[in-house]
Amino acid sequence: MAREWARAFYKSKVWQDCRAGYIASVQGLCERCLKHSRLTPGHIVHHKKALTPSNITDPEIALSWSNLEYVCLDCHNSEHHGVEVTADGLEFDDNGDLVKTGEGI
Repeated sequence: MAREWARAFYKSKVWQDCRAGYIASVQGLCERCLKHSRLTPGHIVHHKKALTPSNITDPEIALSWSNLEYVCLDCHNSEHHGVEVTADGLEFDDNGDLVKTGEGI
């Protein structure tokens, strides 16, 4: 689940349209894996410059394709949490929040 201050943004039509257009522009593939000649489906549109309560209303940060990157879960988790991304039974959801998987707990 998105942070409280970001929920309305991620549910907005403007973000949903931006996200869909960006995913289509990269053919739905993880951009980081593609750089290593791996064809991996993407999963999360990642903001290179992280959104904060003070910049989420700035379209140059929140909606600019130059600040977006489509990545698979492994690449996204590596970005935020290094190689060992989570403990057994935990994973990150589409919003980047840590959730239980039901395995290992």
